[in-house]
Amino acid sequence: MTIKHSLKTAVEGLRTHKSRSLLTILGIVIGITSIILIISVGDGAQNLILGQIQGLGSKTIAVIPGREPKGPTDIAQTLTTTLKEKDLAALLKKENAPTIKEIMPLVFSSGTASYGAETYSLTILGVSEKAFSIFNLDVAEGNPFTEDDIKSQSDGIVIGSKVKTELFGASDAVGQKIKIKGKNFRVIGVLPLKGQVSFFNFDEIALVPYTTAQQYILGIKYFNRFIVEADSDETVSRTVSDIKSTLRESHGITDPEKDDFFVQTSADIAKTLGNITSILTLLLTSIAAISLLVGGIGIMNIMLVAVTERTREIGLRKALGATGRDILTQFLLEAVILTGLGGLIGIILGASFSFGVSIILSKVLGLNWMFVFPVSAAIIGLSVSALVGLVFGIYPARQASQKSPIEALRYE
Repeated sequence: MTIKHSLKTAVEGLRTHKSRSLLTILGIVIGITSIILIISVGDGAQNLILGQIQGLGSKTIAVIPGREPKGPTDIAQTLTTTLKEKDLAALLKKENAPTIKEIMPLVFSSGTASYGAETYSLTILGVSEKAFSIFNLDVAEGNPFTEDDIKSQSDGIVIGSKVKTELFGASDAVGQKIKIKGKNFRVIGVLPLKGQVSFFNFDEIALVPYTTAQQYILGIKYFNRFIVEADSDETVSRTVSDIKSTLRESHGITDPEKDDFFVQTSADIAKTLGNITSILTLLLTSIAAISLLVGGIGIMNIMLVAVTERTREIGLRKALGATGRDILTQFLLEAVILTGLGGLIGIILGASFSFGVSIILSKVLGLNWMFVFPVSAAIIGLSVSALVGLVFGIYPARQASQKSPIEALRYE
């Protein structure tokens, strides 16, 4: 019997039992759908994160207090007070770090702003006047604060577009006063729609002079970060080295293993976050792949039932000249067709769900989320589903091929 004839016979066998065939591939469909959805969303998340990191520019360097965390349990190590005013002064000296173009101290907190009866929860960033160039920010209304505002601990505040809408509606915000943590701040500027840049959504943010934030909002005398910009891409490595040596001297550290700070470039952050998202995607994909195993076992069970139900058919075909190999081929093809069809349906459903998720995240939540169709995952998923059908279809197919035609014809 030719492969073409065996294929036609297998398809006819599946069409005869449509309901059973659909139920048989359900596990495969769920498994492939889950895998495509997880990988697509994982790739989309990775692209979003990398895009936000790249928004800071390749020359941007972050100096973070505390020892560099090696795992999730080490995050608390970064909540230290090791970056002080003397460190900022040391880094500002050209002889210590000649390739630093800009340096900005940063403190941050969450809080609630109120204006009249309106309130809004926002993120408060205490920055210097250099924030507007480092984060590439313009002011749609009013003006940014200046170096003099930093020195005088000015009460001027620049708010994001969403903050302005929530507190003031269509009214002008510039010149009005809002209250944060019991202190009045005068709105001197409003940012245009900006969205997410790095880890901050500038539509939902308030920028104040870092000296004001330290004194009146946080009550601290240290910094949460230094954001440094090198003068060129080529000098980033040298800048990192100069920062480390300057801070070690400032902190009296001779052994690099005892650093109470760490330095990350945009590339370092992107690599770290990329590795994290890849590991999470792989973990979730592995969990989803278990359903493929369950689906394969289900196919084997259903095929065994099918062999029993079609015993007389097998006996009749053998009596008409079909060999054991023909029967084996037919049942194997049925299993492979079932799982291959299940894989194809799973790919279509997974892509559809992923596209729906991307629309929800981009339109509803306002994220710069792009739909990613994982072509390699689709090809692998289709191949794996066919392989599952082949592997789990071998035993039922062998059982069918080994039946005696005389006993099969006598079967009731």
